[in-house]
Amino acid sequence: MDQRALVFESISSRKDSLVALGDRIWEFAELGFEERKSAAALMAALEAEGFAIRAGIAGIDTAFEASWGTGKPVVALLGEYDALPALSQAAARPERAEAVAGGNGHGCGHNLLGVGSLAAAMAARDWLLSSGSSGTVRYYGCPGEEHGCGKTYMTRAGCFDDVDLALTWHPADVNGVLQMRTLANLSAYFRFSGKAAHAAGAPHLGRSALDAVELMNVGANYLREHIIPDARLHYAITDPGGKAPNVVQDRAESFYFCRAPRVSQTREIYDRLCDVARGAALMTGTTVEIRFAEGLSDYIPNRVLGGLLQRCLEDAGAPAFTDVDRELAFRFRATLSEADLASALAQARFLEGPEVARKLASSAVSEVVSPLLGIDACLPGSTDVGDVSQVVPTGQIVTACTAFGTGPHTWQFTAQTASSIGHEGMLAAARALAMAAIEAFRDPGLAEKARAELAETTGGSAYVCPIPSEILPGQER
Repeated sequence: MDQRALVFESISSRKDSLVALGDRIWEFAELGFEERKSAAALMAALEAEGFAIRAGIAGIDTAFEASWGTGKPVVALLGEYDALPALSQAAARPERAEAVAGGNGHGCGHNLLGVGSLAAAMAARDWLLSSGSSGTVRYYGCPGEEHGCGKTYMTRAGCFDDVDLALTWHPADVNGVLQMRTLANLSAYFRFSGKAAHAAGAPHLGRSALDAVELMNVGANYLREHIIPDARLHYAITDPGGKAPNVVQDRAESFYFCRAPRVSQTREIYDRLCDVARGAALMTGTTVEIRFAEGLSDYIPNRVLGGLLQRCLEDAGAPAFTDVDRELAFRFRATLSEADLASALAQARFLEGPEVARKLASSAVSEVVSPLLGIDACLPGSTDVGDVSQVVPTGQIVTACTAFGTGPHTWQFTAQTASSIGHEGMLAAARALAMAAIEAFRDPGLAEKARAELAETTGGSAYVCPIPSEILPGQER
């Protein structure tokens, strides 16, 4: 049996159990660093297949490593399984209907992501077993991608130091290689403390922490004009200090994200933002405590692995949707606004090219593999896969798990990640990743070329974790 046939047979024979596992994790819908049931289910599935498990790595209860085989190369498959708050939605239902009132939901499809990578690891193991080849396939259970930066802590702890290359994927509305950089991100809580007073009777005796938060926001608005155009600053007021307007608020807090194309640029903007906060405290006679929250590095795409993944994705093919899938996708597409679809088509023209965009304009769901484009682009989002890519050559793909135009972090995305559309997209990703892993085992020179490219890109500079050493996993606040 050739490797393609072996991969298809390996994944097809496990289809029912893989789909069931993805749906179980969807139902768990656990937030970052709380994914105990999800991690346990994934570990049990891997252990049943003969993988050796190391649980609780990097000091994170829900992080783990599952390994099979010996020797080089060591090929890593990265899995995620955390959900998002307040995105509960009934499975496969194309109208807003919470499954659990106010509950969590897999609005980014990490229930599929974790299981798809697991399926690829199992198929790669099957090839190693049948061929008698040397090599190690390793699955990493990576918690807290949405909130927590699990892979950043794992990278800091050296979990990937002996890995030769890493492969992963993400549910999306198109099929292709994610060959773009992402934005680095540093975030912090700014907690202002002042003095309470009666706002009418004795306002001169008070020092308003809420005024300090507002002044910081004003200063941040002015700062935006003097940072690079690709940078982003966004915030939330996480504590306004109370609900009574006749009380001078003695406490208030805001939470900021600083993003930029390079982690060094992000650090500079973050330092300037901290100065803005200190200035706001000085103007209001308050004090400010700056509590670092999270940090992750920019993602470095690898051309060697990008080319490998493109060949494997084209060979494995796009998801094989049925007429039932297409009809359901049209119903979900009908819930999207014209602006949603226009934005998705504009991005497709830029990243996938005009020919693919024309096909997507009249399709409910993508059934084509996009050409390898976007190498010099920067995706305006952030991921802790970036930290892995700083130390290990890393490649990523995306596959269509939703109707075209469905944005992540929406109820529509949650609904489709527990539908037949999401299931087929997950299996397509697993096939492509498994074939890429097998190619890396067959040709160890691939890992060497990818490693040489990474060294050239980074200039050989050592990785510096963007999270201060005193910050521990799950203790950001």
